[in-house]
Amino acid sequence: MNNSIIQQIEDQLQCSITSQETTGGGCIAQTSIITTNDGRKYFLKQGFEGDLFQKEANGLIELRKAKAFVVPEVIMVTNNFLLLEAIEPGNKENSFFTAFGAAFAHLHQYTNVQFGFFEDNYIGSTPQINTVSTSWMEFYFNHRLLYQYQLAEQKGYADEHMRDGFHIIEKRLPAILDGSEEKPCLLHGDLWGGNYMVDPNGEPVLIDPAVYYGHREADLAMTKLFGGFSAEFYSSYFNTYPLKEGYQYRENIYLLYHVLNHLNLFGTSYRSQAIQLMNSYR
Repeated sequence: MNNSIIQQIEDQLQCSITSQETTGGGCIAQTSIITTNDGRKYFLKQGFEGDLFQKEANGLIELRKAKAFVVPEVIMVTNNFLLLEAIEPGNKENSFFTAFGAAFAHLHQYTNVQFGFFEDNYIGSTPQINTVSTSWMEFYFNHRLLYQYQLAEQKGYADEHMRDGFHIIEKRLPAILDGSEEKPCLLHGDLWGGNYMVDPNGEPVLIDPAVYYGHREADLAMTKLFGGFSAEFYSSYFNTYPLKEGYQYRENIYLLYHVLNHLNLFGTSYRSQAIQLMNSYR
């Protein structure tokens, strides 16, 4: 930990830091648990300069407003680090995914009048544009699919097959989304197996959000990208807050955003998957 960060934390919390234990983190930031001389523990993220930590903090604060999940409290945030409440990891009970699915449904019942968010943020390290709109179709096409596709073009990843596929999506999107209209609701934005944890009471905890107000089918689709969510999770969700007919047909259009983002972050190994998702709507 750099001395400047130590000093800022100690000054703010009126303590001295006695230990720092590195934890397994993501590909963007370095993470650790710090302990103070009076026995308090905090989770520290550092190693990135810019506004990413501030945007993550604002996302956590927004998630806490819904009161659907345990969400770490933001203690301090600067352009150089993010200090959070440290939540001790617990174990999944048999009922874990049933509780998780119901809580996710309750999160999605926290609504807003417009799609988007009061600020742009990030999906991974890719900028996520959240300019507000009253039209979900326009918001999702312009600020999710088109933004990622144009980024792929700039990086040289968009070949002829991808261009053809994206043209299909642009033409067919109104028909694909027809009949699925709902109020804008609060989304985690990037929920996969690495972005939740279990607290000592066995409750699900949401971390690392990419929040905005959008269509809840987009949040649910992301949980399918890498798997790891049980059948009980989905049945509990549907029993608590049923989806409109046709959600399975629409799933690929929401997976496409994240696959395009992975293409832009990690390279051409994701291109064929992106094309396959586009061609599913031929």
